[in-house]
Amino acid sequence: MELALELRERRFGEPQQTAHGTIGSRELIEITLTDDDGVSGRGEAAPLESYDGIATDTVLSALDAYRAVCATPSMPGGPILIDRCREVADLPQALAAIDIALWDLAGQRAGKPVCALLAEHPASEIAVNATISATAPDAAAAAASEAIRAGYDCIKLKVGVGDDLERVRSVREAIGPHPRLRLDANGAWSVERAAELLDAMGAFGLELVEEPVRGLRAMAQLRDRVAVRIAIDESAALPGAMTARVADAVCLKISRCGGIGALLAAAALVRSSGAEVYLSSTYDGPLGIAAALHAAAALAPLPPCGLATLELFAEGPSPLPVVAGRIALRTAPGLGI
Repeated sequence: MELALELRERRFGEPQQTAHGTIGSRELIEITLTDDDGVSGRGEAAPLESYDGIATDTVLSALDAYRAVCATPSMPGGPILIDRCREVADLPQALAAIDIALWDLAGQRAGKPVCALLAEHPASEIAVNATISATAPDAAAAAASEAIRAGYDCIKLKVGVGDDLERVRSVREAIGPHPRLRLDANGAWSVERAAELLDAMGAFGLELVEEPVRGLRAMAQLRDRVAVRIAIDESAALPGAMTARVADAVCLKISRCGGIGALLAAAALVRSSGAEVYLSSTYDGPLGIAAALHAAAALAPLPPCGLATLELFAEGPSPLPVVAGRIALRTAPGLGI
């Protein structure tokens, strides 16, 4: 099997502001796996150093090392190939690219979309949230209002920078009482600060708060002190997080989990602990978003997922457009991209 790599940069229409810093563009690594019959599958690696601490060059080195594994004569595909790659470099972001490409390849061979290989009755569309990163309260309120007019019924507001309380107040007043409002602090707050803010913000009808603090112990301490539902994101990468029972929900990401197969396994662990699952992206490209949508379709029903991020890039129309707050699954073989 032949492995080809391509480094791509995608620029945002407007810089994305998070507690990790401001992001103006994304470097993504697209791969193509071609088997001996000439059938190809495509995958994507989406490291984001400010978020997961993994540099693009580190992932490129791992993928380059996988070439020899993929080229081994008579090397079977699927789990065995993933295991052999893991022996060379155990890096989830790189393994995710291989896993996604193998699922795309399997779908091409079977003439079915990936979700049909994952579940007998996958969902045909996935509800998604709009992501608002503007720091000024009036700008955040305007962006949230526009998203509601476009058909979204769930808003995720980035917090942890600027006047969080006033921004949340402005957004809730702008969108009215019914749409879901969730916050994403990217671990910016201390337990004391998070408890103080969330007590004040409880009046604004929050669906949940994602990664308000860092670490499983801090998350457990905060959860005992506030009434708002807590979700973990960055902390989900920590050992034992899937069954730690420190949060009401766990945000899973294709890149961090190591691909579709590993994400589905993680989701089973989370659900066995009694917590809820939803999916999000690290500003992935079309291949990564497509992979996450197929996984979400197999796991449905789910709360709204953070997979509407292709809309944030400055490039042309998204190949996976959001219509009335939902993204339809592509029915073409493989990922459909």
